[in-house]
Amino acid sequence: MLAIAGGKGGCGKTTTAVGLARGMASLGTRPLVVDADLDMPDLHHRTGVDRQPGIAAALDSEDPRAVAQPGGRFPEIDVLPCGGADTATAAALFERLADGGRLGDPVLLDCPAGASPDAAAPLRAADRTVLVSTPQERSLRDAAKTAAIARELDAPPVVVVLVRSDGRLDPGELLGCSTVVHVPELSAPPLETQESAARHLQCAKSVTKRNI
Repeated sequence: MLAIAGGKGGCGKTTTAVGLARGMASLGTRPLVVDADLDMPDLHHRTGVDRQPGIAAALDSEDPRAVAQPGGRFPEIDVLPCGGADTATAAALFERLADGGRLGDPVLLDCPAGASPDAAAPLRAADRTVLVSTPQERSLRDAAKTAAIARELDAPPVVVVLVRSDGRLDPGELLGCSTVVHVPELSAPPLETQESAARHLQCAKSVTKRNI
C-alpha cells in the first residue's frame, strides 16, 4: 500500500496517483486508487467515475475492492471515491485494505495536503510513501514536513515525483529519498500525454523493484 502524499495542495498528487496506478497496471497488476482526501476529493472527477459508492460502502462490504469502480477514462485501474466518508470510517477502511489486500495488486491512497488527522490516517496505514512536489521552495518545504511525518508513521518515502520540473533540481537530500522522477511541464493535460505516461511508468518500475 502506497500513500501518494505532499504537503501542498495542488502539487499534483491526484494526477500522480492515477498516472502511477496506470504504470503499475501496464506491469501486470490491477491497482486500486482510493481517494483519501476527505475535504477536497477530486479523484472521481479526474477519472470520470461516480462519487458513490465510496469508502463507507466499501467498509461495509465483505470484499471492499468489489465496491470500487473501473476507472472510467482509465479502465485498467479501479477507483474508490471517498463518497463523503468521515475520518474514522476512512481510517478503518485503510487498515482493512492493508490487512486483506490481494497479493500483487497494489493500493494507492491519494492523500490530502497538510498534517491533519485526515492526512495522517492514510500514512499510518501505508507501507511506503510516494512524495509529490513542485520545484518551488514552499512546496519542497511542505513536502519535507510530510516526509518526516511519513517516517514517524512507518511509511518512509520510496520515491519523489517532482512535477513541472526541468530536471535540474535534485531534492533527494532535502527529502531524504534518493530516487527522484521528474515530470516536465506539459502543454496537454498530463494524463493524456505519452511523456507523462513514460515518467509514471518509470516511477512504477522504481516502486516495484522495492517489492512494496
